[in-house]
Amino acid sequence: MKRAASIIFRSLILVLAGIAIGLVLGDNVRRGLSLPGGNKVSKVMQLVRHNYVDSVNTDSLEGVTVNNLLQNLDPHSLYLPPRQAESINEKLDGGFNGIGIEYQLLRDTLIITQVYDNGPAMKAGIIAGDRVIEVNGKKFSGTHLNQEIVSRTFRGQKDSLIALSVVGPADNSLKTYHIKRGYVDLSSLDAAYIAAPSVGYIKISKFAATTDNDFRSALKKLQASGMQKLVLDLRGNGGGYLSSATELASEFLNKGKLIVYTRGVHEPRTDYMATDSGLFHNGKLAVLIDEYSASASEILAGALQDLDRAVIVGRRSFGKGLVQQQFGFGDGSAVNLTVARYYTPSGRSIQKSYKDGVENYRNEVAERIQKGELFSEENYLTDSAFKRATAYHTAKGRKVFSGGGIMPDVFVPADTSGNTQLIQELGEAQLFNAYVIDKMQPVLKGFKADSSFLKNYNVNNDQFDDFIGYASKTLKEMDSKEVKVSKDNIKLLLKAYAARYKWGDTAYFQVLNSDDSTLKRAIAEIN
Repeated sequence: MKRAASIIFRSLILVLAGIAIGLVLGDNVRRGLSLPGGNKVSKVMQLVRHNYVDSVNTDSLEGVTVNNLLQNLDPHSLYLPPRQAESINEKLDGGFNGIGIEYQLLRDTLIITQVYDNGPAMKAGIIAGDRVIEVNGKKFSGTHLNQEIVSRTFRGQKDSLIALSVVGPADNSLKTYHIKRGYVDLSSLDAAYIAAPSVGYIKISKFAATTDNDFRSALKKLQASGMQKLVLDLRGNGGGYLSSATELASEFLNKGKLIVYTRGVHEPRTDYMATDSGLFHNGKLAVLIDEYSASASEILAGALQDLDRAVIVGRRSFGKGLVQQQFGFGDGSAVNLTVARYYTPSGRSIQKSYKDGVENYRNEVAERIQKGELFSEENYLTDSAFKRATAYHTAKGRKVFSGGGIMPDVFVPADTSGNTQLIQELGEAQLFNAYVIDKMQPVLKGFKADSSFLKNYNVNNDQFDDFIGYASKTLKEMDSKEVKVSKDNIKLLLKAYAARYKWGDTAYFQVLNSDDSTLKRAIAEIN
């Protein structure tokens, strides 16, 4: 149990930054603000700038000072440096100016692993597997590349030009493509497909400005394919715009139903009601959540639970019931300030306690892991949030709890067999993608359609052994027992990464979900 806990804790670190951003009140950022000239913070910064013994980056120091002040208020009020603010807003606004690719740096060469549909790169003829050798006539491969260099090189103003000289995956000739940068859409949907007869599956990674439109588009296609019931996967979804969560809730609820309300000392109560424009008011619905589902995810899950509209399946959600408003400064930095709490239709706040400080708050999920909550339904009830009597009930009278996240209606324990330390290390070293690029191209050429690949291809023992040999050149020490324990899941991940490389995210999740116990339970609940 302790080993499993330490492994999952490493995964927790990767998503805490997203959860920290949490829930943004709207998509209109207040910009051009400055700290009042007479306050102590600005005066101290002036003293440091003009009188301190050594040279100091006062912009960075001011950001740290402001952030420390905000973190003393609550864990989700925080300062965002310019680049972090820009990155977060791009993801939530649904796009950026660039050429529309994903890549991996392998042997100091940028290898394109995904080309976004209808993006500038795709229109120019760039394909997955292209290796970028030169940019704008200058050597690019072998120049000590890193993510910052790549971002600086490929991002740019809309309609500006960039020339990529690439070697394709099938030949060694150098071809040059002239690409006009443009706006690249970022979908908030990871996957959408028919998971079982008449059952659709949609996975949403964040609540962005485009989420409802993305969802409606995917839903219509699934309905055209015979979908009558739906599994909505919010696992790992750390939040986003409140307005996006309420728009999506309207897809499932009848007009006039209360979705959520917000209230703060300086913010009067605001009710968010369902509209009549939804596309899935009546079909059976299951929602998947886990300990990394937070904020806007919890608003949606809480509303659907309170109103008995969906069965909630998985594990207890993160427990973030605070709403932030973003205030932008002239230099591109911003402050996310908590301005309200939100409450589900039954009146409950699911915000967990932060009275013991930010560090303890952030370690709370790790504590759940340590006490075994992710692996045993009975261990849920040991949390103080659920020991006391509850005053909250769903529309049909079922008890629901406040103060510690959304408790699922159906508990499914975490699967630790697929989360060994070896698998974590292989993923962090990007060895699954690297192996697909280096070794699996002949396999992929044999499949023209994802359906054939998903149904007929499996990684065999010889390929597994070849992958372990390949990975051992990077990971010098691999425990033989852990290799054995991880074997089936390594095979599954190799197939999943290969599917994503050629056919995209939906194919990737179809492979991963093929043996997913939470998804199987959700399908059983609505059938």
